[in-house]
Amino acid sequence: MKQIVIATQNKGKAKDFEALLSPLGYEVLTLLDVAQDMDVEETGTTFEENAILKAEAVSKALNIPVISDDSGLEIDALNGEPGVYSARYAGGEKSDNANIDKVLEKLAGVAENERTARFRCVLAVAAPGQQTQTFSGSCEGKILDVRRGENGFGYDPIFYVPSLEKAMAELLPPEKAAISHRGNALRELKQCLPNWLNEQS
Repeated sequence: MKQIVIATQNKGKAKDFEALLSPLGYEVLTLLDVAQDMDVEETGTTFEENAILKAEAVSKALNIPVISDDSGLEIDALNGEPGVYSARYAGGEKSDNANIDKVLEKLAGVAENERTARFRCVLAVAAPGQQTQTFSGSCEGKILDVRRGENGFGYDPIFYVPSLEKAMAELLPPEKAAISHRGNALRELKQCLPNWLNEQS
C-alpha cells in the first residue's frame, strides 16, 4: 500500500481521507504521524490560498509530496461566514460545539428557506520542484436549528442535505464520501493522483 501525507492534524479530516483513498490503495498519514509539532499559519483570505500555503510549507519542510485541504462552511444569510474562519469561528480555541452554538445564535429567527449554505473544500497537491495543483468541491445544503446525528465532525450536526433528507452527521462514512465537498474535490484529484504520485517516485 502506498503512503500519502495529508497536511492536517484534524483526525476528522483524516478519517474522511481514509474513507476516500484507502479503496485506491493509499495509506493516509497526517502531520500527527510525520511532523506532530508542525503548525502552518493560515494567513490566506481564501480556501485556495490557505490550501496552497499548507501544502507547499509541509512539502518543502519534509521534502515529500503532500496533499493539503482547506475547507469550511459558507452561510448565505451571514454573507458567507464563517468561511475561512470556520475552524476558529467562536474564538482562538478550535471547538466544534462553540462554533455550532455561534452559528445557531446568529441564525436565530432566520426562516428555513433563507438558511441556505454550502460546504466548500479546496485540495492542493505540492511536491518538491513541481507546480502546485488545486482541486475543489462543494456540497449544498441548509442549516438546521438543532443538532442531529452523532457522526462526522465540525458543523456536520447542523448541516442538512436535502437530497438525502438527513443531517451530514446522520450519514455513514460511505454515504458522506459520496456527496461531501471533500469527496467531490477528491474525485477530481483522483483522476490525476496515480500519475502525479508516480512522477514523484
